[in-house]
Amino acid sequence: MSTLFTKIIDGELPGRFVWSDDVAVGFLSINPLGPGHTLVVPRAEVDQWIDAEPGLLAHLTEVSHAIGAAVRTVWSPPRVGWLVAGFEVPHLHLHVFPAWEMAAFDFANAAPGVDAAEQDAHQAALKAALRDAGHGASVPS
Repeated sequence: MSTLFTKIIDGELPGRFVWSDDVAVGFLSINPLGPGHTLVVPRAEVDQWIDAEPGLLAHLTEVSHAIGAAVRTVWSPPRVGWLVAGFEVPHLHLHVFPAWEMAAFDFANAAPGVDAAEQDAHQAALKAALRDAGHGASVPS
């Protein structure tokens, strides 16, 4: 059975994508820890990060790094958070988000919902920053 993230990747469920390549995608979280909170997800259904091949983890790290740099460019937070939690969906995913304080790392502080127009603006800003940084080939239109 496909995971929720596979259904998003396959277009069966909506997602606001900021990254897409042959190995991984990045799309905005529906319960963000901050503006532009992006989930970096492999296309392959891997349950936990320790089950992933090292090459896949390296690629996910590179994608997260590029998205993290875009988050820093757009929102100028003092830190960019990067977490692997994995309890929400049994499909490996890395959380990349702006952090202004330690409370930003607590999922109890995640937004219970999102404003569609605000999320669209966050998606557009991240995509523009990624293109400006030379990642245009991986930024979906």
